[in-house]
Amino acid sequence: MKVIKKEPDKFPEVVDIPNELDALQEAVGGYIEVFPVATDLVILCDEEGRIDGKPFNCNLCGADFCGTIMFVGVDGEEFTDVSERVVRLFKDLWEK
Repeated sequence: MKVIKKEPDKFPEVVDIPNELDALQEAVGGYIEVFPVATDLVILCDEEGRIDGKPFNCNLCGADFCGTIMFVGVDGEEFTDVSERVVRLFKDLWEK
């Protein structure tokens, strides 16, 4: 599945990751927490990233995120590829 991965102190990057719980947890470094952004987009993060002392990543939608996060598409209750629209939006932002 195509996602946008954002590590602390790095620019976001589009990566492919298996749409499996173990792979998602490994990518964020812990149990995943789902943070809704839009009807078709969520942020996945480590639910205990701050408690575990992971480095600050960013502040989005009024929330501080620590450790690696991923932007993932959603369709109902299923994770899906992040849309091309979202990828273009991010590329416009991080290429400036």
